[in-house]
Amino acid sequence: MTRLKMGMIGGGLGSFIGDVHRKAAGLDGMISLVCGAFSSTEEKSIASAKAIGIPKSRAYGSYEQMIKAEAKLPEDERMDFVAIVTPNHMHFPPAKMALEHGFHVICDKPLSLNMEEAIELEKIVQSTGKVFALTHNYTGYPMVKQAKAMIAKGDLGTIRKINVQYLQGWLSSAVEKTDHKQAAWRVDPKRSGIGGALGDIGTHAENLVEYMSGIHINELAADLTAFGEGRTLDDDGNILLRFENGAKGTMTFSQIATGEENGLAIKIYGTKGSVDWHQENPNELIVKWLNQPKQTYTPGGNGGYPEASEYVRIPAGHPEGYLEGFATIYRSFAKELNHVKQGNSPSSLPDFPTVQDGVRGMNFIYKAVESSSNNASWVTLKS
Repeated sequence: MTRLKMGMIGGGLGSFIGDVHRKAAGLDGMISLVCGAFSSTEEKSIASAKAIGIPKSRAYGSYEQMIKAEAKLPEDERMDFVAIVTPNHMHFPPAKMALEHGFHVICDKPLSLNMEEAIELEKIVQSTGKVFALTHNYTGYPMVKQAKAMIAKGDLGTIRKINVQYLQGWLSSAVEKTDHKQAAWRVDPKRSGIGGALGDIGTHAENLVEYMSGIHINELAADLTAFGEGRTLDDDGNILLRFENGAKGTMTFSQIATGEENGLAIKIYGTKGSVDWHQENPNELIVKWLNQPKQTYTPGGNGGYPEASEYVRIPAGHPEGYLEGFATIYRSFAKELNHVKQGNSPSSLPDFPTVQDGVRGMNFIYKAVESSSNNASWVTLKS
């Protein structure tokens, strides 16, 4: 496999998520960061590049400048793909330009600022044939993949009930009114879109449910609230779910659940058994059976399925977590990109979230807002 060259848009000095992406991309030795438009000004971008060891000549003052300049370089020098690690309102413009200039894209979630951008981006990905990945990083955990494989093989029987929660407490006070950049853009509709906690963590819950179960949400009834004084976007939500196979479920998410840290958890119940996974204890998958003792699966431990074992990097008993989840998406993306660079067509079902998943996530946001604005009425999601 060829070591791939990555460019980055956003993620400059002081950026939390940019540093996460850089570490994750480099973890498996398949990708090198070679250039970037790291900040909104050339001066800041150059300073960020210097701090992470990128030469000044490959530090750009804007994403437009970077994409145009990189496209002119010889193929063995220019970036192969771009990672977009900006706030939501700056996902679509650079993604569109990069794809149209021949570059593959990996992008933070949600896919875009609004539904119109999401639909257009899906069309551009299809027309260009480029590889596009969305960093719903929780799909990268080995025990999530273990659960997915068990459900797909029918181990749990017919799925009938799914409960998912994603609880945080970091917006319990008005931190956006302080010098907290992460909070400031997330509560701003111009930069975040129509969903607050819904778009930020609700989409993670939605994506995890569909990825792990293999079943699409068909209908929902949502009750969204902005508890924070002066906030226009939701910071708390409760949603009833109906699935395409007849299963029922619940979703609760919040960023004002005081004292909670990153409480993402999911339980999926079938006719033969159930799975129980908690992100804050990601190396254990609890499986409960109808007529047998419960089991605990661990990364690299006994009984793990190949679909999960493929992504275990270290010996059993050594914890893997957040960075490795991101790295798994980068690893799968890199394998797919190399596959395409060898002249093959893109895979129909790559093992990472795609632009189609991003469109479903945006549709989920819009339908939840529609439902909540109509007193939690039932609405149908597009298939």
